[in-house]
Parts: sequence; C-alpha cells; structure tokens
Amino acid sequence: MKIAVLADPESAAGYRLAGLDVAVAENLAEARTKLARMVQEDAYALIAVSSALLPDPYRAVKQEMQGRDHPLLLTVPSPGITGAGEGEDARAYVRRLIIATLGHEVKL
Repeated sequence: MKIAVLADPESAAGYRLAGLDVAVAENLAEARTKLARMVQEDAYALIAVSSALLPDPYRAVKQEMQGRDHPLLLTVPSPGITGAGEGEDARAYVRRLIIATLGHEVKL
C-alpha cells in the first residue's frame, strides 16, 4: 500500500518531489470527488489531505469509508495555514498529528 496526498496545485510539486502519489484539486467539490475515488481504489494506506481543500476529510467521504479500516486520512496544513501551536513549525505539526492518529511515529 502507498501514501498519497490530495493537494492544491501550488503544493503538489513539493509532494511529488518527495516521491508521493499526488492528486490535485482546485476546490472543495473536486477535492471531495477525488478523495472518494482514492478511497474506493483501495491502493493507499494513508491519504494526506490539504486542510484548505477539505478541513474534515472523514466527513467528506464518510459513506465511502464505511466498513473500511484504511486508508487513514490525515489533514495536513496548507501553505499559510499551519494550525500549529506556538513555536511549532508545519513539520512538527504534521509529526504530532501522525503520532496522535496512529499512536506512534511514522518516518516518511
């Protein structure tokens, strides 16, 4: 199983350079449709979703996720929107989210 990212066009290139599968969406409706398709493909263990596109990806694809253990959906900060605590950079924020969601650290 692979890791994928659903991102806005500006962020997509960086994720591709990291070697991840990337889907690009311009707006909420397109993001929801693409995420639903990615979930149904059953090819991904984890799908990271830009918070600017879908702040709550589980709710967006609730129907598609029924009866599935994976993929794990992780909201990642969008450029300019870190959601991080004081003194915490975006990388530390994503690390904290993964640990909170999985219960342990995953090295990407």
